[in-house]
Amino acid sequence: MHNSIDIKDRVAVVTGGSRGIGAAASILLAKAGANIAVLYSKDRSAALNTCREIRGLGKSAIAIRCRVQNYAECKSVISRILKHFGRIDILVNSAGIWEEGKIGSIRPGDWSRTIAINLTGTFNMCNLVVPAMKAQQFGRIINISSTAGQRGEPYHSHYAASKGGIIAFTKSIAVELIPHGIRVNCVAPGWVQTDMVAHALRSQKQKSEIVRSIPRGAIASPQEIAGSIVFLASDLAEHVVGEILNVNGGSVLGG
Repeated sequence: MHNSIDIKDRVAVVTGGSRGIGAAASILLAKAGANIAVLYSKDRSAALNTCREIRGLGKSAIAIRCRVQNYAECKSVISRILKHFGRIDILVNSAGIWEEGKIGSIRPGDWSRTIAINLTGTFNMCNLVVPAMKAQQFGRIINISSTAGQRGEPYHSHYAASKGGIIAFTKSIAVELIPHGIRVNCVAPGWVQTDMVAHALRSQKQKSEIVRSIPRGAIASPQEIAGSIVFLASDLAEHVVGEILNVNGGSVLGG
């Protein structure tokens, strides 16, 4: 037990690692010493940029396409990562989508897609890395939820349901896995400056309203969310199990 932020030579798998919170987490984990598998669904060039930055820090990185909603694809990606690195120590589930949908008119396909990527994707990756983590009696899993999963979000009920599901799932598996040396926690961000919400922040009026709703008076950068992810991946969080860590500038106090 070192009680430090040092995660030297650990292997981290980050879903949604090509941009936003996932890219920021990948880079900060590498700065703390980890080698990274950067998983992406569409944007290969952004994933390769993240890998280049990680290699510039003297760490090893690979970019692999993985649509997390597809169990068979996740399975083959995990086995490829285990072949390449020999182990998986840290899993960060940050792949996700945020789409508008009014109840009464959400198409079933839109509901299913959000649940499949956000919630089932998190399950798929956890289910597939746990055997390797159990074998080594060590693992760190950090799931990404949202304030929407804590208090709900009008016009985004499918998103809120998926993120609320991640919270309940995190707490359930955290208790199940801690006897095996696998520590599971969750980060719940509020508003973050990412591509996913760029359309909502385009209007200056709407952006000002959002900033006013945050006691700190600022929208988080992806790096500010990444800090809490690295903390939970490190030995500093040794006794933190099944926690929902709010990183929202004080806007929702529901940990």
